[in-house]
Amino acid sequence: MTRHLALPLFLLVSVGGGALIGLSVETGGWYAALQKPGFNPPDWVFAPVWGTLYILIGLAGWRIWRAGIAPAQRLWWLQLALNFVWPPVFFAAHALGAAMIVILALDAAVVAFLAATWRAERVSALLFLPYLAWVAYASLLNAALWWLN
Repeated sequence: MTRHLALPLFLLVSVGGGALIGLSVETGGWYAALQKPGFNPPDWVFAPVWGTLYILIGLAGWRIWRAGIAPAQRLWWLQLALNFVWPPVFFAAHALGAAMIVILALDAAVVAFLAATWRAERVSALLFLPYLAWVAYASLLNAALWWLN
């Protein structure tokens, strides 16, 4: 794969994959009926946050691919797979407990990616910091929703 083709492909995989997952799960009726904690954000927040994060994720994936850091590459693909698995488990299967397990694994994968890139590819690690913050918040939200419902 050429260097110039790689960046658009990484962005397509992360942004396009995230959009496809988002469009494939129905979040309306069931989710709207759940009891929510006071820190639940309004629905309109999710799309711009995830859109921005998927761009950052794609950029980080491209950078570690370009740097040839194999362990970080494996962790990048693992976190993306877990990220794409969570919405169907949560929204389609309505399995709040199973979704909690998936998102905790996602938290661990993101932290492992940060550890693997912090010294070798600091920019990629920094690109993942907002993602870590959002996934940690989403984990707390998942736990609260599971507890309340």
